[in-house]
Amino acid sequence: MLTRLFILLIIASVSEKSVDKAIFITKNADISLYSKSPIENIEAISKIGYGIINADNGEIQFGVSIRSFKFRKSLMQEHFNENYMESDKYPAAKFKGKINSPIDISKNGEYQVTVTGDFEVHGITKKRTLPGTIKILNGKLEITSVFDVKCQDHNIKIPSIVFKNIAETIQITMKATFNTLI
Repeated sequence: MLTRLFILLIIASVSEKSVDKAIFITKNADISLYSKSPIENIEAISKIGYGIINADNGEIQFGVSIRSFKFRKSLMQEHFNENYMESDKYPAAKFKGKINSPIDISKNGEYQVTVTGDFEVHGITKKRTLPGTIKILNGKLEITSVFDVKCQDHNIKIPSIVFKNIAETIQITMKATFNTLI
C-alpha cells in the first residue's frame, strides 16, 4: 500500500511535459542491510524497494518499507522492527535527490555516479552524497549502490546489552532494474 501511494505521488508530481521515455520506474528493488559484529553478523533483504528516475533532469527518488526487510531469524526481525527501527512510528526509509552528472540514456553504457539529496531513516533526514553505478542496456536502466548508514546519525538506539551484537554502522546495498514509465 505504501509503495503504491509513493509511486502515485511521484507520478502526480511529474509534469505532463516531462513524461516521456526519460522517466524510469521500479517496484522491486533489492535493498539489503548488513551489520558485521564480533558475535554474529546480521543480514536482511527487501525485494520491494521502489523508485523513480527522471533521466532528463537527474532527479531520483527511492523508498522502502522498513517492515519489508526479511531476516534469517524471526527474533532478529522482531527486534529490528520493534526495538531499533520502531517501524510502526517510522514505516519507511526514503531518499530524494539528484544525480550529480549527466547520463546518456540513448545508448548502452555504464556510468559511475554520485547522487546528492535527503536521506530519511527513523524520522531523521540527513543530506547525503551516495555512490552508484548506472548501466543502460537496451532501454532498461540498472542501478547499484553500496553505502553506510551510521545508527547514531538517525537516532537509532542500540542498548548496551547488545552493543557487541550490532555494528554502529550498517552497510546498505541496493540493486534495481528500471523500465520506462510509458
